[in-house]
Amino acid sequence: MDVTGKVVLITGAARGIGAEVARQLAGRGARLALVGLEKAQLEEVARETGGKAWEADVTDWDVLDRVMNEVAAHFGGIDVVVANAGIAATGFVRSMDPKAFERVIEVNLLGVWRTVRTALPHLIKSRGYCLVVSSLAAIVHIPGNAAYSAAKAGCEAFADSLRAEVRHLGVDVGTAYFSWISTDMVNSADEHPVFGKLRQGMPGVAGKKYPVRNVGRAVVKGIEKRAKAVHVPGWVGVLKYFRAFTPVVVDRQAVEEVADADRQMAASDTSGLVGPGGQAASR
Repeated sequence: MDVTGKVVLITGAARGIGAEVARQLAGRGARLALVGLEKAQLEEVARETGGKAWEADVTDWDVLDRVMNEVAAHFGGIDVVVANAGIAATGFVRSMDPKAFERVIEVNLLGVWRTVRTALPHLIKSRGYCLVVSSLAAIVHIPGNAAYSAAKAGCEAFADSLRAEVRHLGVDVGTAYFSWISTDMVNSADEHPVFGKLRQGMPGVAGKKYPVRNVGRAVVKGIEKRAKAVHVPGWVGVLKYFRAFTPVVVDRQAVEEVADADRQMAASDTSGLVGPGGQAASR
C-alpha cells in the first residue's frame, strides 16, 4: 500500500505512539483523521501534521459511530485504521483501585472492539487495513500489570479472529507488539514509587525503553506492507515463539521483589491510572 493520499484514522493520537505515527505518516503524504481525548493536544498534532482532529472517547459507541461517518464524509472514505488508544494503571490485583482496573479493560480492549466495529463498514468499502495495537504485555505477564496484560492479550486474540473473518472482504488485519516505549505513559509509570522500581529492575533488554520514533517507522512500514504483525524491537517477534516459557521466567524473577512490593502497594493508596492519558480517560 502506498500511503500517499490514503486516509488513515488513528485513535489515541494526542500524544505518544499515536502522535508519532501521525507525524511519520504525514511525511509520506497520508491524510490523517486524528481521534482522541485532550482536545488542545490533539489539535496541536493536527496542525503539525495537516490532519483533522476529532475529540472522542473510544468507549462511547454513539460518538465513535458519528466520528467514523464524519471522517468518511470529510475525506471520502477510510483506508486504514490504527486502533492505538490505550491507558495503563499501576497496582496489584488484591489492592488495586477497581475502577482503574476496569477502566484499563474498557479503554484498551472494549475501546479497540468499538473502534473496529464502527470502522469496519468503511474499511470494507475501501478494502483497507486495520492495525490493532497490542503489546509485549500480551506475551509476558509481569506483576503489577495484570489489567494491561489482560487487555492487550485480549486485543491480540481479537485481532487474530478478526483477520480470519474479514480476509474474504478484502480487509487485512495486523497486530502491533511493542516493548517499553519512551512515552508519557511509560515514563509516568517509572515515577511510581513501587511499580517504577520493579520495571526498571527488569534484567537486560526486558527493562530497556525504546524511542517512540522506532515505533513510528515500524508502523508506517507495517501499513505499507499490510503486515500481519509489527514488532518493536524486533526481538519481540522472536519471543512470541517461546511464550509458553515466559510465565516460568517471570515467576523466578519475581520471587525476591514481589512480596515487598505487594506489601507496599497494599499499605499505600498509590494504585491507579498513570500519565496524562490516564488522567484524561478518568474524567
